[in-house]
Amino acid sequence: MLFSRLRGRPVLAPSEGAQLGVMASLGVDTASGRVSHVRVRCGRFRGETVLAWDALDSIGPDAVVVRSTAAPEPVPPRHDILGSRVLTEAGDERGTVVDVAFDPRTGRILRVVTTSAELPADRLLGLGGHALVVRAV
Repeated sequence: MLFSRLRGRPVLAPSEGAQLGVMASLGVDTASGRVSHVRVRCGRFRGETVLAWDALDSIGPDAVVVRSTAAPEPVPPRHDILGSRVLTEAGDERGTVVDVAFDPRTGRILRVVTTSAELPADRLLGLGGHALVVRAV
């Protein structure tokens, strides 16, 4: 699934009978090559909620369903992968991230789509506030 198809979709908590908000962004753990958490925009004045990947029950084309929202997650640093510059470990520019393909069941990153190429997940080295760093080939 491409994240661009998921962004803006409703995030539902059936146990609470409510919509928590809409999908805003993905948090990526580059070491494991997986989505670690999602950020949910809760409304104009309520800000964002961070949910661990394990808190999600299902992800579909129309909505994201949450198992439980009882335990709040510590808020990780905000390093959005979409829109990040892509640099090799040597500092060479490799475009900008435009999308992320991932397995909606496991959260495993399949590839990162940039303005210049598609990169397999095994090339990801790190994500920070400045850039996504990838292994050069």
